[in-house]
Order: sequence, then structure tokens, then C-alpha cells
Amino acid sequence: MAMIAATEGQGGRILRYRVDGMDCPSCVGKLETALGRIEGVSGVEVNFAAGTLAFGAAGAAADGSAVEQKIRALGFTPTAIADTAAKAPAPAEAAPWWRERKAQLVGFTGLLLAAAFVAAQIVPAEAEWAYVAAALLGLVPVARRALALIRSGSPFSIETLMAVAAVGAIAIGAASEAAVVVFLFAVGELLETVAAGRARQGIKALVALVPRTAQREANGVLATVPVDDLAVGDIVLVRPGDRVPADGEIVDGASELDEAPITGESVPVAKAAGDAVYAGSINAGGVLRVQVSRTAADNTIARIIHMVEAAQASKAPTARFIDRFSAWYTPAAMAVAALVIAGPPLLFGGDWSVWAYRGLSLLLIACPCALVLSTPAAIASGIAAGTRRGLLLKGGAALEALGKVKAVAFDKTGTLTLGRPQVTDIVALEGTEAAVLAEAAAVESGSSHPLARAILEEAAAREVAVPAVADASALPGKAVLGRVGGALLAVGSPRYAAERGTLPAALADRVAALEGRGKTVVVLLGESGPRGLIGLRDEPRDDAAAAVAALRRAGVRPVMLTGDNRRTAEAVAGTLGIAVEAELLPDDKLAAIGWLKAEGPVAMVGDGINDAPALAAASVGVAMGGGTDVALETADAALMHNRVTGVAELIGLSRATLANIRQNIAVALGLKALFLATTLFGATSLWMAILADTGATVLVTLNALRLLRLPAPARGQAAAHGKGDDHAAAGDDHCCAHGACRSGSKPIEA
Repeated sequence: MAMIAATEGQGGRILRYRVDGMDCPSCVGKLETALGRIEGVSGVEVNFAAGTLAFGAAGAAADGSAVEQKIRALGFTPTAIADTAAKAPAPAEAAPWWRERKAQLVGFTGLLLAAAFVAAQIVPAEAEWAYVAAALLGLVPVARRALALIRSGSPFSIETLMAVAAVGAIAIGAASEAAVVVFLFAVGELLETVAAGRARQGIKALVALVPRTAQREANGVLATVPVDDLAVGDIVLVRPGDRVPADGEIVDGASELDEAPITGESVPVAKAAGDAVYAGSINAGGVLRVQVSRTAADNTIARIIHMVEAAQASKAPTARFIDRFSAWYTPAAMAVAALVIAGPPLLFGGDWSVWAYRGLSLLLIACPCALVLSTPAAIASGIAAGTRRGLLLKGGAALEALGKVKAVAFDKTGTLTLGRPQVTDIVALEGTEAAVLAEAAAVESGSSHPLARAILEEAAAREVAVPAVADASALPGKAVLGRVGGALLAVGSPRYAAERGTLPAALADRVAALEGRGKTVVVLLGESGPRGLIGLRDEPRDDAAAAVAALRRAGVRPVMLTGDNRRTAEAVAGTLGIAVEAELLPDDKLAAIGWLKAEGPVAMVGDGINDAPALAAASVGVAMGGGTDVALETADAALMHNRVTGVAELIGLSRATLANIRQNIAVALGLKALFLATTLFGATSLWMAILADTGATVLVTLNALRLLRLPAPARGQAAAHGKGDDHAAAGDDHCCAHGACRSGSKPIEA
């Protein structure tokens, strides 16, 4: 029985393999078509970028042996891989390129060609037969694969084109060129394998970031254990210079950690007890004791790897179009080659051997490998380049769409601002400031909104005793209520206070003054009227203004959509230089996205929870994250480094990728058009034709790999990164929960 790794699935097992030898996206189609014809096999998923295969197997196919046999018949090498749900990703131990089967084929065909050349010099009269033998022997592996593909439902493969061209060349007396073509084809396949391996290094580099062992502490004793054996709650010791072995929380010690592998941020981040740390980050200073919060299979890097692999496996719109195009392009090219061979001799009395030679050259030139590779190679490199810079993309469609956006809509709290409002003003109308703060904190004690946390933190900082609250409740979009010491109190917006009774003019003026300085104001209300005001301010991120300016330079229109009150929103927007729509409920944000989309593709940037409808409705949703679940699970892209300038970086990366795709398509089609013309005029030999095809494929791959070397943009001061970032998820809806917003939106003005 085959050695397989599997999990139970509905109606059978889920088998997973690493498949060596996939050097072109067309290999994906070959495998999907062939395996889809095996009885009991279903849901075939081939990831070219990761070199992996997964499928459901039932009945006779459940042990995997039939599938392995078919994969080998197609010229690939399957290796069972561990269940990804059970273990952390492990780097594939790929053989050096010179030990690959394709390298051996190059050596074999090269020796045959050299032997034929030597034989031709020694016995010139038998030279033709020497080259025939070399060509036919070198063609055996190719012909075997071509036949397997034909039987598996892929008759128009490069192997078929190659075999037909080589046999045809021998038939017309061009055996020496046939032997050269067979050798060059083997060289081209080897070059594609080397290039594909280079493109996959990004994921392997991520896997290698996590150490394979950890220093686990139990009952005061340290023991070296495999990272896979760590469980949630374990304590591990991280010494200076070590990589953190698992996601967790510091329980003792302080240091600076280099989180560049996860967030792309090159500036070390200060960490102390209570702060979260990520697997793969490097401890630059003191000794840390860390409590594990995620197992190896679920840590941040493992999840990034799985998401990057899934993103690279998903096809971008351009790639899907090219796949559809190539499905009829190859048979059409074979038909054209047949017309070139037969047309001139039959219609104009041309020489059969001359036109047969030209038709065979055309057949080799028509190979669509470079064209098929043009888009997925660029997309895979673009996604890998983004991951290195803390820009997590969930697919080629998102990467393509970002380069076409005309506007970017930002949430305010936790996106353009730090998401950590602080109390700045307390105005007591009855009693003392401490009494107002204590009563407001009591009412807010059951809430998790950023404003509530800010009030509670201020009470703790001032060492104010917070009384107990009873009958706590909330009026959505208006206020939070509770009974304190027998009196019913409410903390809500000035608008809610006005609904309860007319605000004194002096109080309304004070509210307006605070809001005019960019502060959010809540009113403490008693049964007899207002008892006090509390002003809070959420500071803009250090890089928010730079992000807005970068988007404007890129020709993209930035807009802020917020549920905060209009005066506060306009004050923040004025500081950043961005258009604003304020006092928006979630439904209003959704409508605003609709207006923006009417003018062109739009990206929405938010925290990923309260903005979920708008993120989903936008052409591309981008979540702020810093490595949180929200960043990894929400929207189409995530800014792992929590820097809002990452939005402009994403757009720049997308535009560079789109330009790369256009260059690749131009190279692929341009070379084919050039050699098509030279072939029809008899200026292209068979070996030049195969060299042109191989050259185009290698050029396209190398051009795509240039994206991995894109220079990182100049960065200003890194955004603050600490415990508060993880709590930015409540976003602007806290304003609505306190009534600090109103419904009523209108088309956004430039």
C-alpha cells in the first residue's frame, strides 16, 4: 500500500502530496484532467506555486496507489505530506537541481547528441542514422509522457507538439536538427524547473523562520522539545538572539523584538510582560519567558504560509482568461501548422519538404508555455513580495484589483487613528470631576468599546473608586444606561442628551468647542438632566498624513468614512488633508461605498469587524491588523505591520505586478509573432524555433522574479505597536453605541 498522509473527509479521505516536476502552470491542468478521470477521485486541487496536490479519494482510489501511478506516468514525482491540520508546515527537502530527473534527461540527450556528432565525423556516410538514433532515443521519455497525457485527456500538450515535430523532422531528412531540438527541449524544461524552484523559495524561507525546537520550562526544569510538541499554556524560555518558537504572551522579562519576518517592519519593537509575541520574531535583548497561546500548526507564520499558498493557487482574472485562450490556441496552432505544411504544395505547387519543415518549426514556436506562465508567475512573485513587506494578499484577484482602484475609503478609529482614545477633559456640572468620572466609569464598566475603556482607564489612573452598577443596558446608536446607587444614569452623545431635554446654551457651546478641537464628547445624564461632560481624543497615526499624501500622488482619491460626530471628524480630516463623511451608521458606510464604486473600483480600509459590510462591498477590502485574527481572516488583504502607508504600498505593488504581466505577455506574443514571420519566410530552423520557445519561457519567469527585488518604499516613523493595537477592532461603532453619530449620509464631495 502506498505511504500516504490523509484525513477523513466526507465520502472518503483527503490525500495530500508534494509533486516535484511541476515547472509550468500548464502542469496544473494536466494533473487536474488526468486525476479527475480516476474513479473515486474528487475535488482535485493543484497548487503550482507551492508544488502541492490535494484531493478526495474513495473506494479503490482511497489508498492513493492509483493516483501515484498516474502522477508518475505523467512525468512527475509524488511524495506524501503530513496532514496540515496536525502539524506545523515543514520545509520540503527538494533535491539539488542537478539531481533532478530533468537534469538527468539533459545529460542523457546531450551525450546522445555528442555521440552522434562524433559518429558522423568518423563515419560520414552513416551520419544521418547516428542522428536518427540520438533523436529517437532522446524522444522516448517525451513520447511516453505525451501518450500518457493523451490517454489522460490532454492531447494538445507541449510533449505532443515536441514529439510530432521531432518525428516529422526525421521523416523529412532533418535528423540532426531533430536531435538538437530534443536536447534543447530537455534544457528548456530543466531551466523552467530551476526558475520555478526559485519562485517557491519565498514560502520555504517563511517556513524556515520558525525554530524546530524550543526550551520548555516545566516545574522549574528546562527541556529541549520539538516545537510541534508545544501546547497552549506551556512556558518557553527565549534567550537573546533566539527566534520565538511560538505565538504567545510575555509573562516575565523585557526586550526588543525584530518582527520583520511577520510584519515587514524593520524597526525592533519594545516588548514587556503582557505583550504578545509572534513565532519567528528575533529576541534582540533580554531573556523572556513566554506563555504559548497557539500551537505550531496555528501560529501566525503557519497561517500566513497557508494563506499565501492559497492566494498563489487562486487564479487572477487575467490568468483565467489566458487559460481559456490557451485551451483553443494550441489545437488552433496545430491546425495552422498543418495548413502551412499542406496548403502551399497543394494550392501553389510548393515543395513538400520545404513547407513541411516550416510547418514543423511553426509547431514548435506555437507552444503556449510562456504565455500561460506570464500571469501566474508575476502574481506569485507579487504576492511573495508583499508578504515579505508585511502586506498579506489573499489572491491574484485582489492583487490585480488594487492597481485599478480610483478611490480608497478609510475607517477612522483604529485605521487613520491609533484606536486608543484618551480622556482629555472632564467638566463637572454637578459635584466634582472625580464624581463625574466615577459615575461614568460605573455605567461603562460592562462595555468593551474604546470610549468605555478610555473612561475606565482614566478612572484607574486617578485611583477613583468606581461604584457598582445594576440594570446595565444599551440603546443602540444612542447611549449606555445603568443604575448607580439607586439612580438611573446614562452616558451618551450630546444629541441623545438634547433628545432628553434642551441643552443649556453654555453647555452646547462647551460641547462645540471640544468637538472643534477634534475631540469626541459624551454626556453623563442623571434623571434630572446633565451631570457632566467627558472629552476624549484619539490621535491620528504617525503615518496617516503621509499615507493620504502618497495616495494623492498616485492619483487615488482618499476619503474618510466615520461614525464619529461631524466636528470631530472634520478636525481630524483637516489635520490629515482628507475628504470626510461623518456621522455614518454601518448602513450609511455601505451606501457610501456604493457611490464611490459608481465612479470606479474602490478599496475599503478598516478594522475588519464593524466595517465588515463595507469591506465586503468594496472592490477590495483591506484590514488593519498587526498579526491579529482580524487581519488574517477578514477582507482581501491585510496590513500586518499596522501601518496605514501600507495601502499605498499595496497599490504600488499591484501596479508593478500588472506592468510585469503586460511585459510578460508582450514578450511571449512578440517572440512568437517575430519567429512566425521568419518561419514562413524560411529563416527559422527547428532548433531556433525550440530555442525561441524556451527562451521566451525563461525570460517571462526571470522578469516575474524581478518583483521579488522591488525596493521597499521610504518609511517614516513606525506606527506604535503594543497591546492597544489588538483592541482597535471595535472601530467607529463605539460612537454609534454611545449615540455619537446620526444616520444621514450624502454623496461624497471631492
